[in-house]
Amino acid sequence: MKKFTLLFLVLSFIIGTAFAQNSDNKWAIGLGPGLYQNLEKNELGFLGEFYVSRYLSPSFDLMLKHEMGFNDDGTDFGNPLLNLRFKFYNGSILSENASVQPYLFAGPGYMWDNLKDGVNFNAGVGSKFPISDNTSLYLEAAYIKGIDGTRHINNVLTDVVDDHIKVSGIIEFAIGKAKDSDGDGVPDRKDECPDTPPGVQVDEKGCPLDRDGDGVPDYKDDCPDEPGSPQLNGCPDRDGDGIADKDDDCPDVPGLAKFNGCPDTDEDGVPDPKDKCPDTPKGCPVDENGCPLDSDGDGVIDCQDRCPTEPGSVDNDGCPDWETIQIPNILFDFDKSTLRPEGKEELDKLVDKLQSSKEYEIEVGGHTDSTGPERYNMGLSEKRAQAVVKYLLTKGINNAYVSSNYYGESKPEVENNSRANRQLNRRVEFEVLKIRK
Repeated sequence: MKKFTLLFLVLSFIIGTAFAQNSDNKWAIGLGPGLYQNLEKNELGFLGEFYVSRYLSPSFDLMLKHEMGFNDDGTDFGNPLLNLRFKFYNGSILSENASVQPYLFAGPGYMWDNLKDGVNFNAGVGSKFPISDNTSLYLEAAYIKGIDGTRHINNVLTDVVDDHIKVSGIIEFAIGKAKDSDGDGVPDRKDECPDTPPGVQVDEKGCPLDRDGDGVPDYKDDCPDEPGSPQLNGCPDRDGDGIADKDDDCPDVPGLAKFNGCPDTDEDGVPDPKDKCPDTPKGCPVDENGCPLDSDGDGVIDCQDRCPTEPGSVDNDGCPDWETIQIPNILFDFDKSTLRPEGKEELDKLVDKLQSSKEYEIEVGGHTDSTGPERYNMGLSEKRAQAVVKYLLTKGINNAYVSSNYYGESKPEVENNSRANRQLNRRVEFEVLKIRK
């Protein structure tokens, strides 16, 4: 028995130098020794395993296995099995290239044991340890369900079921040729450049040669022996302006292609040698001398002038100054949205100022006190704001420059704790009121 086990181990490791299963090599064979424990007899025996497996996906392999148990009396049992192996090293749970690659397996079988035969099953856990590209070591443990059989116990033929547990070490050898899509002699699994064109020389990683190390492969490099820029097909650019030195009128000073490689520091479209205003802010339109335009002559250049066709002040970014005016709140009676006489009087004064102005901007906000439901007050505040807006529109104010908001009881002017305070909260405020003369 010991001679058989030793022979089995030596054979396993000799053959194991040849093959190992992976996504390139779909088929594999595995063999190896092990130990098993007969749970019924509490006896230890030697185990021999052989299987053929088929790679199904990153997560699953299918295995046709045969296990033989040996004890001091010779062959104890035989058990072919059809197992499905679930791999944790599937690229989602663990890396497919992990150094330790655990898995689970289970499946049905057919056992010969104790003068009987029948269907059984096994289940277990194991781990793969890659040895080389072609060889892997598998260590696994499993439970093997026995079958109904008979055995002489104290000279009496007795019905028994011998269940087993086992541990084994398996060398697995892959069979098949690795895929090499681009035909460069480097298998896809190792090829970092799997789409290399046919006939191109590659290195051990499957990538095209690059003699000058500039990142441009030799077959695309116009200057294969001189480091250069990938954007310039591998040719050098000393000043780094994106223009190959051979095409650059200023090869030692970064410049622009439209100026044949010469600079335009302020990027105004006039090269520095011709620019009388070399510090023009970027993006500003300039004249033929490179100086920024000032169309309205107010001392604020057009690109910084918010009103480039209308003279204004420097402090106001070239626009005429705005004037903010104040007007008292327009108050309303309880539960009313009708303008009072004194409110109309204030609005008439405002209309006079607006009509004498060149430009204006108005935004009003309607409010209520806290009496009544919140939803009702929101609608009432909207009506009050609209009452002011409509009155201004009837006086000729342009509605394009008038807007309104409404807030219900959410923004009181004062606390709603007295009749006088509630009167102050029934109002329309001018949130924005500006004119330009």
